[in-house]
Amino acid sequence: MSPLNDILRSWHDFYILIGTASATLVGLTFVTASIGAAIFRERPHGLRAFLSPTVVHFSTVLIACLIALVPAESPTSLGLLLAGGGLLGLLYGGFVWRAMIRHGMNIDLEDRLWYAMLPILGHLLLAMGGLGLVLQAPMGCDLLAVGMGLLLIAGIRNAWDMTVWIIGRQAP
Repeated sequence: MSPLNDILRSWHDFYILIGTASATLVGLTFVTASIGAAIFRERPHGLRAFLSPTVVHFSTVLIACLIALVPAESPTSLGLLLAGGGLLGLLYGGFVWRAMIRHGMNIDLEDRLWYAMLPILGHLLLAMGGLGLVLQAPMGCDLLAVGMGLLLIAGIRNAWDMTVWIIGRQAP
């Protein structure tokens, strides 16, 4: 048994729990989207700026958990997969940030923080955690956990914010 497998075994329950939570929340986000479909048809920029990033953040956590639970041959292969996912998330976060600015949306600082800045930080932590696994740094798994936790918390807050926003638009 490799030292990486020993380390990941101690994180097994964490990955199962947070992965299950993210998978459930992806499904619930689609329910929210279905309920608010008319609103998103009227305001397609809202779909791209708010709904899609929330699904991406939950899905990132789910995919990272699935990767972490696969028996790894080496810390390098696992770390490169997770770091690559984190880098893709950083690129996506930059795209979301740019879309918010480019479309001239009147988005307050709180929403910019939760929909763009904190998820970018979460993806950065995922990339750093993956790099930490490649370098066999002791904090690699900790950085992964904080990054996934941050993405999950931001996604939960954003899903709630979006649901409240949709309900407010549908009230008579």
